[in-house]
Amino acid sequence: MKFDDFDKEIRIYEESLDQYILPDMYIAARLDGRSFTRLTKEICKFEAPFDIKFRDLMIETVKSLMNVGFRIVYGYTESDEISLLFHPEDRTFGRKVRKINTTLAGEASAAFSLALGQTATFDCRVIPLPNKDRVADYFVWRQEDSHRNSLNAHCYWALRKEGESQNAATMELEGKSVAYKNELLFQKGINYNELPSWQKRGIGVYYADVQKEGFNPVNKEEVITQRRELFVDYEIPLGEDYREFVLRFLDET
Repeated sequence: MKFDDFDKEIRIYEESLDQYILPDMYIAARLDGRSFTRLTKEICKFEAPFDIKFRDLMIETVKSLMNVGFRIVYGYTESDEISLLFHPEDRTFGRKVRKINTTLAGEASAAFSLALGQTATFDCRVIPLPNKDRVADYFVWRQEDSHRNSLNAHCYWALRKEGESQNAATMELEGKSVAYKNELLFQKGINYNELPSWQKRGIGVYYADVQKEGFNPVNKEEVITQRRELFVDYEIPLGEDYREFVLRFLDET
C-alpha cells in the first residue's frame, strides 16, 4: 500500500473525535492549574489567602498566552484560573478544539513553570458562546466566582490563623450568608470592602495605547510616543459595568 493511502486510512482514527467551533460562534477558553492547592500551600508555601508573587506569575502567564499566535483580545485571571476571549474572526488551527486546548494548556504550563522554576501544569477547555450576551455572561460569571472564592478564602484563613483546624474552619463557613461572612471578618478587624480590588474581582489583561517617554536623537529632544501594548488592569469594574467593559473588546474588533 502506498504511504499516502496508508496515511489516510490510519489518520481517520486519530481524527475520529475531532470537534470544530462553528464560524459564527464566539470562543472563550478557560485554563485551571492542576493540583495548585498542593503547589501553592505545600511545595511553594505561598502566603494565604493571596500572594503577590503568585498573582504576578498568573499575570505573566496570561500575557504569554496572548502572544502565542491566537488572536486573543482579553485575558482574565483569578486565583489559579485564566479565561481568554478570542477575536471573532480567529481561525487558528481551523478552530479545531483539540489543537486549541492542547496548545494553550502546553503554553500556559511552560510559561508558568519557567517563571516559577518549578514544574506546574494547566488544563484547558474551549467554550463556544452563541452571541455577545453570552460572552458577557461568561465573564460576569467568572468574576462572581472570584468574589465568592475571595470572601470564603479570607474567612477560612482568618479562622485558621486563630488556630482552628481545616475541618472546623470549613464547617464554620458552610451554608453561611455573605452578610455573615462579612461580619465575621469585620469582627476580626478586616473590612472586606477595603481589601484590594484584584483579590475580589480578579485581574484583566488587554491591549491599550500607552504613552512612553523617548528621546529624538536628531532634534535632541525628549518626546512622548504612543505604543499599543498589554496593559494589566487591577481595578476592573463590577456587574453591568463589567458586561459593557468586556463587550467593548468585541466591538473594537
